[in-house]
Amino acid sequence: MTRTPRPPRPTRLTIRHTTVTDPLARPLLDELTHEYSTRYARPVDLSREYPAEEFAPPGGAFLLLLADGAPVAGGAYRRYDARTAELKRIWTHSGHRRRGLGRRVLAALEEDAAARGYSRVYLTTGPRQPEAKGLYLAAGYRPLFDLSVPPESIGPLPFVKHLEIPRP
Repeated sequence: MTRTPRPPRPTRLTIRHTTVTDPLARPLLDELTHEYSTRYARPVDLSREYPAEEFAPPGGAFLLLLADGAPVAGGAYRRYDARTAELKRIWTHSGHRRRGLGRRVLAALEEDAAARGYSRVYLTTGPRQPEAKGLYLAAGYRPLFDLSVPPESIGPLPFVKHLEIPRP
């Protein structure tokens, strides 16, 4: 008798509002640090770049995307100015890429920022991160740089997007 294999169990994705210091975030942030250090051939220490409280309410947020309770992607924003949130640390674990998870994190960050009254988001990505550049362009972000110029000659690549603020 031949047994029919069971179909894989569906993955349950949930967004968790948390903090940069949450132990669940550590593996993602460690991998992000390694990726930046490798791509840019210099040491990176994310914990020293911005205080954790900048990514906490009321002006900021830190989100993790969990698959069946395990972190697979995440991102954050902080106050840039009175109407603008700055997105930071958007990351998908290397074992979970090419599944649209970064796009889900981006959408969740935008929704959360709009709910807090921000009317636009701003971000920069590195010139050696073509995947991120592609994600932001595909998600409707407007580049604040000339797309025809080699990214390495620009430095950090800035983007902006206007948000729809939810009406009560």
